[in-house]
Amino acid sequence: MKKRAINQKLRIKLFYDDSVYRLDSEKFDLINNTILPDAVEFWEAALRVRKTANNIRLSRKCEDNQVFYKTNDSLPYCKNRCEEITMCGEVRVPQEHLDSCRVCDGLGRNCHQVEPPGGKGIEGADFVFYVSAMETERCHKGMTVAYAAHCQQEAALDRPIAGHANLCPSSISTQAQALSTLSSTVKHEILHALGFSVSLFAFFRDKDGNPRTPRTDNGKPLLNEELHTRQWSEAVVQRAVRKQWLVAGGYIEKEINMMVTPRVVEEVRAHFNCPLLEGAELEDQGQEGTALTHWEKRIFENEAMTGTHTQNPVYSRITLALMEDTGWYYPNYEMAQELSWGKGLGCDFAMKSCKEWMDVKLNEGERLYPYCDKVKRDPLQTECSADRTSVALCNLIEHPTPLPLQFQNFDYLPNVAQNALSKYGGSVVLADYCPYVQEFTWKSQNKYVRGSHCLYEENNPVPDLNFALELYGENSVCVEHPPGRQWVERNCLLKRHWEHWGSGCYQYLCYDGHLHLMVENHTFTCFHPGQVIEISLFANDWLHQGAIVCPWCQDICSNEGMVCKRPMAVPRTLEYHKDVLVCGGSSSSPSLGLLISCLALTFLVSMGARTER
Repeated sequence: MKKRAINQKLRIKLFYDDSVYRLDSEKFDLINNTILPDAVEFWEAALRVRKTANNIRLSRKCEDNQVFYKTNDSLPYCKNRCEEITMCGEVRVPQEHLDSCRVCDGLGRNCHQVEPPGGKGIEGADFVFYVSAMETERCHKGMTVAYAAHCQQEAALDRPIAGHANLCPSSISTQAQALSTLSSTVKHEILHALGFSVSLFAFFRDKDGNPRTPRTDNGKPLLNEELHTRQWSEAVVQRAVRKQWLVAGGYIEKEINMMVTPRVVEEVRAHFNCPLLEGAELEDQGQEGTALTHWEKRIFENEAMTGTHTQNPVYSRITLALMEDTGWYYPNYEMAQELSWGKGLGCDFAMKSCKEWMDVKLNEGERLYPYCDKVKRDPLQTECSADRTSVALCNLIEHPTPLPLQFQNFDYLPNVAQNALSKYGGSVVLADYCPYVQEFTWKSQNKYVRGSHCLYEENNPVPDLNFALELYGENSVCVEHPPGRQWVERNCLLKRHWEHWGSGCYQYLCYDGHLHLMVENHTFTCFHPGQVIEISLFANDWLHQGAIVCPWCQDICSNEGMVCKRPMAVPRTLEYHKDVLVCGGSSSSPSLGLLISCLALTFLVSMGARTER
């Protein structure tokens, strides 16, 4: 096995528990026809394994989990007898998938094969994935959508050959905007079962198939009784100490766990541009199944293998490098997705606290990116996510009670009393309460209204509330409004100021070397980043007046293969289209649209508009 090249495309076979078939038809169709096939196809294309010729047969569960391993064949033998039922997660494994029942006496002698005999196994597969859809107790911890793990490994090189996932029915959404999140979640869970799991770290092997962790006489690594898993060596995970970790009030020591396998170290150093980095930091918070089994949220924010979904998840080269370092797979790095979070920000970002990063940037008069210090409050002051796919907010909030000292990141915030600073932090706990800009959902009376992701048409505001003339859809991008500039709507009798401001989603075009932004079917050409374009356009019986700020052309158009022209001054001869409000005498009658607007006045004010006669 060790001599075989890792050159066979991974083959994953799905097996559904009856609970999957009990889902309502819409959810079943989504899971069966879209989500699971897409996830399986992704990992089959992304990973190769050593060729396996035999059918997969799972070992039977032993009575009281009492197992013997014989050194001459490495096969498991049960003490006295096998259990009648073998489970993989929440799923009962069919008899035809099981190997023969092998038993020894209480002293590990007289080992032999007994009834029932083995089934034919799973043919043409390198991994079998058992899927259930049950509303278990674990589904109600946090906001769990799904969970998964491996349940058996091959005898020769320890690669997982079977795993399970449970999808929580109440958390499966069929809304279009939720599909990408659900799809990424299922991919995430499959990867836990394939290798990214604290329970498998001790079984990782090097590129030649040799164990990275020493084995005992029974062929297994030592048991860590506290974690109820096998203990890995320092060739896999090491503990590092940050002796100068800045928090509010001074420095503390912070202990962290780092994945230090060779390819991971290579990729994480390249990503952050930090040659001193020991490895990739693992999550140190969360409930069972979160700590150590994910990347640290603070510095890998939207990497899909962090412990919670927040926005735009991607599977980066760092995650694929981990799968290579298991010794079981060779990844197709062309399948890696771009991780922009922290890219090229250096050792200060990757090895120091977010407070120290923000303090240095403030002292130097620079942006706090990717962190922020704008408290989330009404009226909302939005901005754009780093990749401009969403209207976004700084997730800095006031928590009900003071945060633990190690998560207190502020000595000062505008309009916040000094004795209240200890309560302020980012809303994402796993990110060590470090505040950053993220997408969000608009709600009215605590009910979902729409999301803030630019690419989904269902996020378009209703016409009467579309004060900034936004247009969400497949060819839209987030664009900032000038600081402090509120949009205004006018007609001949009323003027409305909108309290919410900061950014919006607009369609764009890339051609002739320039980025072109489209507002209400009018095209506005950007000639240089930071260029402010004044907008004055009629829509829905109102004259909408505001402004948008041009982003860098290459940030948007380079993805479409266009080479942007060098920034240049706006041609003097160019005049952008502007509508002008022309009113008659005092006897002018309001239009039907104005009457409707007046009737809706109370609702509009509650949504952030201030109206003047």
